[in-house]
Amino acid sequence: MSNASRDESTEAEGERDGDPDARTILVAGTASHVGKSTVATGLCRLLADRGVDVAPFKGQNMSNNARAVPKVTAARSTDRSRDEVTFGEIGVSQYVQAQAARVRPSTDHNPVLLKPRGEGESQLVLDGEAVAHYAAGDYYEEHWDRARATAEAAHARLATAHDVVVAEGAGSIAEINLQHRDIANVETARFANADVVLVADIERGGVFASLVGTLELLPDDLRERVAGAVITKFRGDVDLLQPGIEEFENRTGVPVLGVVPYDDPGLPAEDSVDLPAEDERAVRGADDGVDAEQSVTVAVPRLPRVSNFTDLEPLAAEPGVRVAYVPLDADLTGGKADADADADAVVLPGTKNTVDDLHAAREAGFGEELRAFDGPVVGLCGGYQLLGERIRRADVESASDDVGEGSGDSTVAGFGLLPVETTFSERKRVVATELRLNGAGPLAGASGDVAGYEIHMGETRVDGDAHDLTFPFATAAESRGLAGDDGGDGAALGAATDRVLGTYLHGLFENEVARDAFLDRVFAHAGRDRPTGEERTGTGYDRAADLLREHVDLDPLDLRSFDTGDGGVDRG
Repeated sequence: MSNASRDESTEAEGERDGDPDARTILVAGTASHVGKSTVATGLCRLLADRGVDVAPFKGQNMSNNARAVPKVTAARSTDRSRDEVTFGEIGVSQYVQAQAARVRPSTDHNPVLLKPRGEGESQLVLDGEAVAHYAAGDYYEEHWDRARATAEAAHARLATAHDVVVAEGAGSIAEINLQHRDIANVETARFANADVVLVADIERGGVFASLVGTLELLPDDLRERVAGAVITKFRGDVDLLQPGIEEFENRTGVPVLGVVPYDDPGLPAEDSVDLPAEDERAVRGADDGVDAEQSVTVAVPRLPRVSNFTDLEPLAAEPGVRVAYVPLDADLTGGKADADADADAVVLPGTKNTVDDLHAAREAGFGEELRAFDGPVVGLCGGYQLLGERIRRADVESASDDVGEGSGDSTVAGFGLLPVETTFSERKRVVATELRLNGAGPLAGASGDVAGYEIHMGETRVDGDAHDLTFPFATAAESRGLAGDDGGDGAALGAATDRVLGTYLHGLFENEVARDAFLDRVFAHAGRDRPTGEERTGTGYDRAADLLREHVDLDPLDLRSFDTGDGGVDRG
């Protein structure tokens, strides 16, 4: 099957001729944050470049960075109209990997998703649909069997539609306290009959000890499946590593497939491990070669339960733009002697728990600091809800006992920067959305369509007689997915004043028209000319594939038999 034809189909729509059991490669780690996503994404793109019919998979993921994608049950039917497709959630890494593989992302790529919300609870999402909130013990005791069956069924569908499945593990494959209930690693290796590639990070030290220890702790049947290891994040002369590689291979019989140098291909972060601690400050985008005096800083409050913070990555990639994650007690206005934010604009990101993060922000004094700030302010999803006057039925969303549980009418005050209010319910809205900008507030002057997605609970409406509200900041061009009330007024799409904007649209800044309008406003407010710079060539998928192509020997995996020989590298 050619790349072009794969782009036009979904894995759930067609059936592949021949053996339904695709070859599955499980990219497993010796620990968290060792580079599994980079290796899996690069492998998806590298195989797609060779003409291989490949799809990604992660049996169980834990992440609050999610994307809205077609639910596989809807994608099967080719005669459904575009408006009837329903949508569900998957983790951002599998969304990215599907794009790298040049297949349409679907819920089969990440059938089990756990979204932490605080107080030891996570929202369980099966086949893209939120089921309920469970404590870890309740999930493993009462719902794990159903989750495993969901993952196995999704993999079976992928194996029927593709030749190769690149599965990504989670954390460490050798957590002996979890191996009897490890869907992402152990169970996937077994029900997928997968070959395992171990990934180990040399930057943290002890790479050979971690590899040997992982192999020693694997169940016998998994140990036999290990086809090789990849060492990541290496800095220095690889020849100096060679004696260790030879000793490891002699001890274990497992070949080291390659040593990948330290490089960030620019893929979206999967979870908050990539963020600073709540009381620390970290800056993204400062390595662009633009002097600090010519740059602007977009401050992002480090909410304890932050989600979908990948919405900010397109801003950090722009020349002269610094995205600074700051503690909730940061100085935004320069009014303190120890000013630590230097903010020219503020973006409030999404949150898995708006109410509890609102309490945390208020306790830290962030609300007062934000109200005193005079630059552009944008709230995305949960950040939009924070900017309103109040949140009703807060007990539905909060994981804390401090909000009148069960009262049904508990109300908490928001920051009051937008005259809107949000009412929570158990219903969750998951849709792909296209909006037509009206050029309001921090996006003044922008016009045209923007595309993204909504994943949120709660409906937002105008609060009373809102004379200073410019709404909607956009009109609906198209919205597809779970049917949802439009809120009865334009505030359901978003709302804006001359300086503050809120919207439920994730992916807003991935759209050039919105990103340029916002940054033009930020640079104008800061009194600086917006710099220009050279863009990085190639996508993050291509750069991840190049890392493998240049530094990893895939021949021991025997994947050449799937090559179609129909076109080499296509950077589409």
